[in-house]
Amino acid sequence: MELIFEKSKPGRCAVTVPQSDVPEVTLHEAIGNKYLRTELDLPEVAEIDLIRHYTNLSRRNFGVDLGFYPLGSCTMKYNPKANENAAALPGFTGLHPYADDDAAQGNLQLLDEMQRYLCNIFGMAAFTLQPAAGAHGELTGVMMIKKYFEKKGEKRRRIIIPDAAHGTNPASSALCGFEVVTLRSNPDGGVDINHLRSLMTRDVAALMLTNPNTLGFFERNIEEVARIIHAQGGLLYGDGANSNAFLGIARPGDIGFDVIQLNLHKTFSTPHGGGGPGSGPVGVSKALVDFLPIPRIVHTGKGFQWSGDFPDTIGRVRTFYGNFNVIVKAYTYIRSLGAHGLRHATEMAVLNANYVKEKLKPHFDLPYDRVCMHECVFSGSRQVAENGVHTTDIAKRLIDFGYHPPTIYFPLIVPEAIMIEPTETESRETLDAFCEAMIIIAGEAKANPQKLKDAPLTTPVCRLDEVLAARKPDVCWKRA
Repeated sequence: MELIFEKSKPGRCAVTVPQSDVPEVTLHEAIGNKYLRTELDLPEVAEIDLIRHYTNLSRRNFGVDLGFYPLGSCTMKYNPKANENAAALPGFTGLHPYADDDAAQGNLQLLDEMQRYLCNIFGMAAFTLQPAAGAHGELTGVMMIKKYFEKKGEKRRRIIIPDAAHGTNPASSALCGFEVVTLRSNPDGGVDINHLRSLMTRDVAALMLTNPNTLGFFERNIEEVARIIHAQGGLLYGDGANSNAFLGIARPGDIGFDVIQLNLHKTFSTPHGGGGPGSGPVGVSKALVDFLPIPRIVHTGKGFQWSGDFPDTIGRVRTFYGNFNVIVKAYTYIRSLGAHGLRHATEMAVLNANYVKEKLKPHFDLPYDRVCMHECVFSGSRQVAENGVHTTDIAKRLIDFGYHPPTIYFPLIVPEAIMIEPTETESRETLDAFCEAMIIIAGEAKANPQKLKDAPLTTPVCRLDEVLAARKPDVCWKRA
């Protein structure tokens, strides 16, 4: 595909700019010769060529609206267009962020109701919607944990994090000044209880636990884990990135979690990827309510109002009050499905993941063979040992079948990991076709391993040197 500069022909123009109706200003007088560009090398193309170029370019992107997107631990599920329609209503898009409270009562009511819904779904005492994404929510949660112990006069300096955790967990802890201690997994893919007991001291502020974890397993000993942490005065933090696996079935607050961060853009079906937009609400137990970020919504006799009158707060963690547009979509999703619908979505997500696990189990190694939740994790170790085909080769070959590859090489405790999350929105026919593609690839790994090592074979650009592309990317075009 040609670059837009390569399509350029002198004299062609995509738009006619109307004659200026303001006085002309000599540029060098206005900004100085130092900053004045005398030549501006822009492409010259007709409007139809411009439209065709960018339309064709857009078709080379992959999205959940185009095909199956089984990224593990990411929940790339279909986003109902009703969510988009609701978020596009003029009352939501047209309100100025600095509007007075009395001019924003409907929007404030939506935020207040959303917080109440999340409290009910997750069993927490209160929520903040301010954090902009899951990792930002993690940071907010750890900041509240730190403030909690400071208020108690306890200088706790360590946070325990399982070896199967998301990589943002240790980053959030370190940013708040905590020392990260790694907790081993047991042979079943859960928390090693004896190791946890040995690590849990009065110096530990919290355990950050993803449940279900990145192996796709719900912690069988979660109540015992909570008892061990709480017995030493610590707090149990829940990474809620995988909440799509338990909506309407289990409430973190009921089983001992003191803090939980969510990913609205995943669990509650709003588009994400490519760096945003996101939303990372944080729920807390009663003991941590005083430390929530400000401003908070309060309901008075005059309606809903913003208030910053909370002396123990960690302060503001984001401008305004989070990504409002994303919150509206998640609110619409909750109202559309209701309690029964959310539970059904979870049941289908778990069913789909186990369906894929059973179909692919004969063809790929399964490090932990037990009922999974929202995702299943295989290993490509067999293919490496038998034919020198690595997980990355399998992922590249899958592109030729029209599927986005699943997450690979994560979690780190599984060699040659292949993490698949089908979500509840995919049909049995889609899952069958995907599994058939994976089975064919497993066969190709034996019969023609070089084919996988050369893949992808059908894309505009085939296999790249990934190390060179990451460390020395060449993204700047220069005219010959």
